[in-house]
Amino acid sequence: MDGMMDKRMNTKRIVVKIGSSLLTNNGRGLDRTAIYEWARQIAELQNSGHEVLLVSSGAVAEGVVRMNLPERPKKLEALQACASIGQMGLIETWWQALIQKGVQSSQVLLTHDDLSHRSRYLNISQTIAQLMEWRVVPVINENDTISYDEIKFGDNDSLGAMAAAMIHADLYIILTDQDGVFTDNPRTNPDAKLIEQECAMADYLFDVAGDGGKWGSGGMLTKIRAARLAAMSQCQTVIASGKVDDVIIRLARGERIGTLLTTDSTDKLIAKKQWLAAHIRMAGTLIIDDGAKTAITTNHKSLLPIGVIEVQGDFDAGSVVQIVDTAKTRIAVGQVGFSSEDAKLIIQKNSAQIKAILPHIDEKSVMVHRDEMAIL
Repeated sequence: MDGMMDKRMNTKRIVVKIGSSLLTNNGRGLDRTAIYEWARQIAELQNSGHEVLLVSSGAVAEGVVRMNLPERPKKLEALQACASIGQMGLIETWWQALIQKGVQSSQVLLTHDDLSHRSRYLNISQTIAQLMEWRVVPVINENDTISYDEIKFGDNDSLGAMAAAMIHADLYIILTDQDGVFTDNPRTNPDAKLIEQECAMADYLFDVAGDGGKWGSGGMLTKIRAARLAAMSQCQTVIASGKVDDVIIRLARGERIGTLLTTDSTDKLIAKKQWLAAHIRMAGTLIIDDGAKTAITTNHKSLLPIGVIEVQGDFDAGSVVQIVDTAKTRIAVGQVGFSSEDAKLIIQKNSAQIKAILPHIDEKSVMVHRDEMAIL
């Protein structure tokens, strides 16, 4: 317990995600008083030497209110229109709130596809690194105006977790309208108890997770999943109530509030494979022969170029691709070790042949390493 507290007291890089239920005034527009209060806390941490990245929901909810709609729309085009309208007020409010405390901020709109495509991921990572070097707080939100599957996948909890992994954050704080994760729904069961600390990979956490509220897209389930994604970079997660006084500052200092979901080195590989399996869109396809299928599914081996029959798609090394058998059945997904251009040159080739074709490639290079692959 004490060791975990010490780590949190020494946290330097923090990702803070604030949900729609905390950013809207009971569905009547943005709660600017609350936003200014959180901006004060973020500025205090930033000015004391921490690096803070903010993930802010609220664009769709603000758009709903500005258009006087009775509830969050279900049609995709209406959701995207609300996001377009609401994002204007959301980012303006954050900028004004932070600049009053002497902190510059920026807007970063992302889609899930941006973070699953290797070259875009690296570009985004470099941009955010530059912002942090300049002591600017990046305000990240999902680009709901142009995303499609991502709005359904789409929850800023997972987006924040991916951002935490990307910047190697020490702590990921998810602020919600609940006190944390409970053993049962506290709104219906008075005997439900707060889970103060648990491993992010504990399977039973999914059993106690609930559904999303009226104004948001994510429930406790998405927060548990997000904590597992953050574990990919050994970043621990806290799920806590945004209604607690000075909650961001107190959590950064190591105070116990809400639910702490911990991680260790053994969780990293598990989380990485879950992240791969969760991908909706693939950058390309590798069609493999029966021998390679047995090797990766039964013998738990890496996928070698010699077992790949065909490469489909245009992708960079590090992109997430699907692996299918000759019947076109998807059997795995993984991060490919070669670009599509290079991969097409070395399929069905052994190590010596690969070295001759691509002299700059290590002889032991594999098409998809077993640690970068999730069997489906």
